[in-house]
Amino acid sequence: MNDKYLFPAIFTIEDDGISVELPDLPGCLTCGSNQEEAFEMVKDALSLHIYGMEQDGDAIPVPTKLNELKLNQNQYSVLVEVWMPVFRDQMTNKAIKKTLTIPKWLNDAAEQKHVNFSHVLQNALKDYLGINQQP
Repeated sequence: MNDKYLFPAIFTIEDDGISVELPDLPGCLTCGSNQEEAFEMVKDALSLHIYGMEQDGDAIPVPTKLNELKLNQNQYSVLVEVWMPVFRDQMTNKAIKKTLTIPKWLNDAAEQKHVNFSHVLQNALKDYLGINQQP
């Protein structure tokens, strides 16, 4: 698992914006209404795709060199770099919605005391699991 990845992206100019594909990562596609938005979107798409591959234990392919890409007249290529430690931290700390069931009387008592259910559940889970800090 690397900390930094650098992959070529093909930007295709369309009538309604810019579509972007990463040819080495099938299914990794995005778009933007302008060049700046398309570039930000492809960085997010690349980070998420690589993260998913890492989580699944998939091999990360060797990136194609820019000069080996075959481009059409309405296309250009750009190298996209992502720094994974920051993205991995964001994904680890991402809030996950959970549905749970408690008795009505307990819910009523907690609401009267303005209890933050998420905070209480997080603290209780940490205590139950013996976790003093996040991994």
